[in-house]
Amino acid sequence: MSDPIRLPPFPVPLRWEIPPVAWGLEGEELRASAGPRTDLFVSPQGDPPVLNAPRLLGPVAGDFQLSARVTVAFAGTFDAGALLLWRDERTWAKLCFEYSPQRRPMVVSVVTRGLSDDANGVTVGGDAVWLRVSRMGGALAFHASADGRWWDLIRHFALDAGPSPLVGFVAQAPVGEGCAVRFADIRFAAERLRELRSGE
Repeated sequence: MSDPIRLPPFPVPLRWEIPPVAWGLEGEELRASAGPRTDLFVSPQGDPPVLNAPRLLGPVAGDFQLSARVTVAFAGTFDAGALLLWRDERTWAKLCFEYSPQRRPMVVSVVTRGLSDDANGVTVGGDAVWLRVSRMGGALAFHASADGRWWDLIRHFALDAGPSPLVGFVAQAPVGEGCAVRFADIRFAAERLRELRSGE
C-alpha cells in the first residue's frame, strides 16, 4: 500500500492499494494508467477472479456523493475508468466508463457479492462522461451524466451488511496493453442525495 495522497476535493487521504504503472495530480485532476490485463471481476462462470486493477481508495463515513468527469483513452476492449466502493475482494461495486466489444464507449456497472454481476448501461458519444456514486444510509446509487448537471440513474442497490466500504478511483485494461484515465472536475459532498430518480 502506498503513502497517503491528498486529492483536494476528497475529504480524507487516499492510498493506492494496487499502484498504477503511472499516475499524477494536476491541480485537482487525477491521471492514472493501468497496466496490461488489469481488471476487477469475479466471474459468475467460474473463471479465476481478477482483482489486480490499480485502485486509489479512502475511508468515508456517512452519507456522501462523489462524482468526476472520467476521460478514457480507449484502445482495448473493456478499457475503463471507474468509481469504486470496496470492502474486500468479494464485496465491492464499480461504476465504469468502459469500451464495449462493439467498440462503443458505455456506462457499465458491476456489483460483487461473492460473484460479480455485470450490467451494461447507456452508450456514450465521445471519450468522456460524468459518473457519480452516492450513499444513503445502507443504500447506494450509481448515476451518469452527459454534462455533470442532469443525472441518469444507472443502479440502486446495497452491498451485504458490514463495515462501510472504501471509496475511490480505478483504471483497468482487462484484455489490452494498458489504459490511461483522467478524473477531472472531482466533486465530493458529505450530504445525502435528495432525489434518486429526479435527475438532480
